[in-house]
Amino acid sequence: MHEMTAILLDGQGGARRIAPEAAGGQDVPEGAILWVHVRQSSGEDGAWLTALGGDDIIAGALMAEETRPRCTLYQGGVLMNLRGVNLNPGEDPEDMISLRIWAGPRRIVTLTRRPVQAVQDLLQHCEDGTGPAATSEVIAQLALRLADRTEPVVADLNERIDDLEDAVEAGAGAPPRRELAEIRRVSIQLRRYMFPQRDALSTLEIEPLPWVGPAQRSALREATERVTRLAEELDAIRDRAQVVHDHIMDARAEAMNRQMLLLSVVTAVFLPLGLITGLLGINVGGMPGANAPHAFWIVCAVLLGLGALLLGLFSRLGWLARR
Repeated sequence: MHEMTAILLDGQGGARRIAPEAAGGQDVPEGAILWVHVRQSSGEDGAWLTALGGDDIIAGALMAEETRPRCTLYQGGVLMNLRGVNLNPGEDPEDMISLRIWAGPRRIVTLTRRPVQAVQDLLQHCEDGTGPAATSEVIAQLALRLADRTEPVVADLNERIDDLEDAVEAGAGAPPRRELAEIRRVSIQLRRYMFPQRDALSTLEIEPLPWVGPAQRSALREATERVTRLAEELDAIRDRAQVVHDHIMDARAEAMNRQMLLLSVVTAVFLPLGLITGLLGINVGGMPGANAPHAFWIVCAVLLGLGALLLGLFSRLGWLARR
């Protein structure tokens, strides 16, 4: 069952709610705007859209299961998809919510599957008498509010990657790989929609639509710049996370190399000693020193001297210093 909210904006900031069932036949006065917002679950039909003048193409755009940010001109109006972070309780912010828009000179329809705080904020402003004065201004203010909600999420990612970089520079051990992977995952998912959203807003700004005035184009330009900045910050976060990951892998490779070098030195020292003791341990006749009472200690002294000689040689070669 869908939930519909219909508001008649007077073009001066004021607004009044009207009955949703009367929205289809509502006579919109000159200079006024009819805004219909619908929250509809997936799989429901769009019979209500027919009463508002929508056709199959508009219904397909608004009811699509999967959407990406875009802006398409159609019959003197626009079909738009925007995305906003999911700030609903118990949800992941990167699971971005789609905001579908069909707008014309005097009528705008917005549709969401889940609650979007930016829409609720703008509806409240309309009821407080500070609403938008044009359909393009509705879109611009929605885009700005969506960016407002995204900024704290991006700022949190920046703080988290800052903490990881500080930990790496301080030598406090390798940061948790799970935390690093989470930052990279969230930044990539958010970035996936930010650049297309910038392009969609930029398209609406530059299209020669007569119902988009200079003030609205300026607001759309501001929204475009803010979305661009967020996208660039997400790019930077992703790159910084990659640098931290590379630093962790380099540190692990260096530690592994040190351990392998130590094992190589130990092996190189004990291999000739083991060869000598192996030869002296064979059970054949004629073994020198077999009956000498001090032969064991002489052999131990030879082995210690040979071991010291090998350690000195490795030290001169710089192997021990590399540890």
